[in-house]
Amino acid sequence: MSRIGKQQIEIPEKTEVALGNDGLVSVKGPKGSLSRVFRDEIEIKSDGKIVTLAPRKDDILSRALWGTYASHIKNMISGVNTPYEKKLILEGVGFKSEVAGKMLNLALGFSHPVPIAIPDGLTVTAEKNTITVTGIDKEQVGQFAAMVRALKKPEPYKGKGFRYSDEVIRRKQGKKSA
Repeated sequence: MSRIGKQQIEIPEKTEVALGNDGLVSVKGPKGSLSRVFRDEIEIKSDGKIVTLAPRKDDILSRALWGTYASHIKNMISGVNTPYEKKLILEGVGFKSEVAGKMLNLALGFSHPVPIAIPDGLTVTAEKNTITVTGIDKEQVGQFAAMVRALKKPEPYKGKGFRYSDEVIRRKQGKKSA
């Protein structure tokens, strides 16, 4: 039994959850709207104030999807009320970042600049060495931040590269001189 799936999801004021046919769940709130298609193994019910989920049959796939779908719906409801935010810190001499229109331009010590297109629905700001990614879709925010971080992961000797603001880099000692 899924502990997360059994919980009832409360819908805050100014937020609407619409259940369509073919498993379409749409959430509309003050910050925007999100929609997602869910498989029919899980029965999703809404009475306007509470969303409940229940598996249609008792098998491994239904049990696995039960809590996952509950978390997805919670994240959708939370995102349309308060946007998600990830902060990346760029450390290193000569490493720079700037936002120009819908492009994030990075100088990461390569022989060429690295331009990255910012997806629709995300807001990216670059101030000094901090890049902030904000959006209502938790998955999209996390995916974009992970893609940017993967361009230059932090190395353990000097800590150069991208790291999340709450990430701790384990440092190594380096070579000892005799």
